Amino acid sequence: MRYWLMKTEPSTFGVDDLERAKRGTTSWDGVRNYQARNMLRDEMKRGDQAFLYYSSCDVPGIVATVKVVKEGYPDPSAFDRKDHHYDPDSDPAKPRWFMVDVQLERRLARVITLDELRKHAAKELKNMVLLRKGNRLSITPVQAAEWKFILSLE
Repeated sequence: MRYWLMKTEPSTFGVDDLERAKRGTTSWDGVRNYQARNMLRDEMKRGDQAFLYYSSCDVPGIVATVKVVKEGYPDPSAFDRKDHHYDPDSDPAKPRWFMVDVQLERRLARVITLDELRKHAAKELKNMVLLRKGNRLSITPVQAAEWKFILSLE
């Protein structure tokens, strides 16, 4: 099993939306970055766990954990002209964009903020991709030791 961090904006799709979804499950669609796409398509496996992380908000941070319940498959929003994730260059015969399905495992007891994570960037989280300067990926891998440490902050 691997661990991940998946960024979302609470105003776009938050933990409340995921909780209201049937069985707390939804597709993680709309990713339009090749590196993140490769992780969705090739690396994320059923049973993997991920932190749900809020970005582009007043208090960025980790708010929940989710589980991958369906491995990477073509993202149909890329082919839908009415969808804001539409990609006119994506070909259904050779899909460019992929997604996975995730299920809410649990809300954290509190938000573990980006500022709090940064306080541990010199030691326990020194290799965490999220904390690297210039990182803007919507999906990043998390090491098992990082996962355990972050949960201990709760």
